[in-house]
Amino acid sequence: MIEWYKTAMFQNYANFNGRARRSEYWYFRLATSLLMFAFIFLGLMLSAVLGTEIGLPIAVGLFFLYLIASIIPSLAVTVRRMHDLGKSGWTILVSFIPLAGPIWMLVLLVTEGEHGENYYGLDPKSTIEEIDEIGINN
Repeated sequence: MIEWYKTAMFQNYANFNGRARRSEYWYFRLATSLLMFAFIFLGLMLSAVLGTEIGLPIAVGLFFLYLIASIIPSLAVTVRRMHDLGKSGWTILVSFIPLAGPIWMLVLLVTEGEHGENYYGLDPKSTIEEIDEIGINN
């Protein structure tokens, strides 16, 4: 999980090209959610220890700094996930359609990507499997 998070957050920070596997996308989302909950927990602890006048602004500030820092990688990994499905990155705008948009995006995000090469690049799943096979056979 940590490797996928580091890949999406640091190595592909603003990379909107290529494709992202389901595992890269969902592990990134899981790690981001866990970090958000950690910041909320930190805020509650700091508020309890230092009082709400000091602890809460510090925790809220850290929370928003992380939120701002993770916006671009979040968009990038989502666009690359759409590319894995053979769809344009602009497909993420579907999520702004009330009620049906988020449901349709969830369906797209859990759908397996296209096998083989598509317009957006090589299949990331087969590339990793090929690397594993080369390492095992040698």
